[in-house]
Amino acid sequence: MAQQNRISLTLDEGELAVVNQAIGTLREKLLPKLAILSAADRHEMPKMGDKTVAFVDKAHDFAAENPALVPPFLDMSEFTVDRASVEKLRALSIQLNEVSDAVNDSMMLSGSEAYQAALMFYNSSKNAARSGVKNAENVYKELSERFPGRPVKAAAK
Repeated sequence: MAQQNRISLTLDEGELAVVNQAIGTLREKLLPKLAILSAADRHEMPKMGDKTVAFVDKAHDFAAENPALVPPFLDMSEFTVDRASVEKLRALSIQLNEVSDAVNDSMMLSGSEAYQAALMFYNSSKNAARSGVKNAENVYKELSERFPGRPVKAAAK
């Protein structure tokens, strides 16, 4: 059975350098401004999702139009900054997730194809070793020690 080839990704050194430079720019310019949350922080805080965006926007608009209703402990300038940050970060997140998902999918697909090719070669070397083909036994033994399949049972003593 021939191996199915669904991806054949190549990046030359120039392309890779440009991509790494772009990632470096993101890490340099964006990462220092971002927060890193612990699992506990993520679990405990109320979350703004797609369904609450309209609520937050409307509450902000009403608070800006009705300053007498804003409690003294609510910092409107920070509310405005946080609301604007969500809009900007959401737009970035959509773009970054698209690239990140495609990178992960491509890595998974390339890995799957490479693993399938390795299995084909492994099985071929096993059959060649059984047939007495020169060097096949050494190749098969070396690969069988590294094969991530079932563990080989210890020989009875």
